[in-house]
Amino acid sequence: MTAIKKIFTAKPTIEGAGVRLKRVFGFHEAGVLDPFLLLDHFGSDNPDDYLAGFPWHPHRGIETVTYMISGSVEHGDSLGNRGVINSGDVQWMTAGSGIIHQEMPRKHYGTMTGFQLWVNLPAGMKMMDPGYRGILSAEIPAVDMGGASVRLIAGTIGGAEGPVKDIVAEPLFADVSVPPDSSVVIEFGAGLECIAYVFEGDAFFDADRKKPVTALNLAGFGLTDGVGIFTAAGAARVIIAAGKPIGEPIAWRGPIVMNTDEELDLAFREYIDGTFIKKK
Repeated sequence: MTAIKKIFTAKPTIEGAGVRLKRVFGFHEAGVLDPFLLLDHFGSDNPDDYLAGFPWHPHRGIETVTYMISGSVEHGDSLGNRGVINSGDVQWMTAGSGIIHQEMPRKHYGTMTGFQLWVNLPAGMKMMDPGYRGILSAEIPAVDMGGASVRLIAGTIGGAEGPVKDIVAEPLFADVSVPPDSSVVIEFGAGLECIAYVFEGDAFFDADRKKPVTALNLAGFGLTDGVGIFTAAGAARVIIAAGKPIGEPIAWRGPIVMNTDEELDLAFREYIDGTFIKKK
């Protein structure tokens, strides 16, 4: 296990066509949490904060993971995929050489809550064929770990395997619920970059429970083979992600992440002239 190296606090921002969300980390932290680029926490009980959505826009050179806690988002893309991401569902999209898509939240009675994580692709895979995986809530195993419940979306924990496979970063992605006065240890392959975002309650990442990481804060651990989560008087819910670092230059502009400025310029020229989407 590894001690926390840095804490990131979610900050209000506006994205898409006017969606109010919380950015946990992003452009200004590029490379710090390699291979992870960005984590957005969106959600509100006011539909005016999210109904404008994310109209048609391009991506290249990354993968995006959308995980809905409550509410629904309509999805459509240039591959011809159409559908709705409902409560508990996941969309794992590989932009690769280029994809154009939209994500439009539906009105939700209650607090609409979800996350989007961007995962970088290495240079040799940035122009791979794009792909899309839609995972229903019922397909995601809930692993009981001594009272803690782990919704395992990708990776392997305690003999269970998440439904998202064959991802370049070989990631672990899990939603961990820990009851009061409890603990759980999440173990994975050695040498992975690990992040833990607390979105409900207070969590400790040391057995002595000396200093809590409170809700809307993310703990970055650097390279490690696992992380322990501990609670005191209250329960906590934590998003855990771990993946293989890439260690390459990052050139990032808006929704496109490449290795050089020249590659970025080419991507935007192709988007403008209509050659962005590559035919198989």
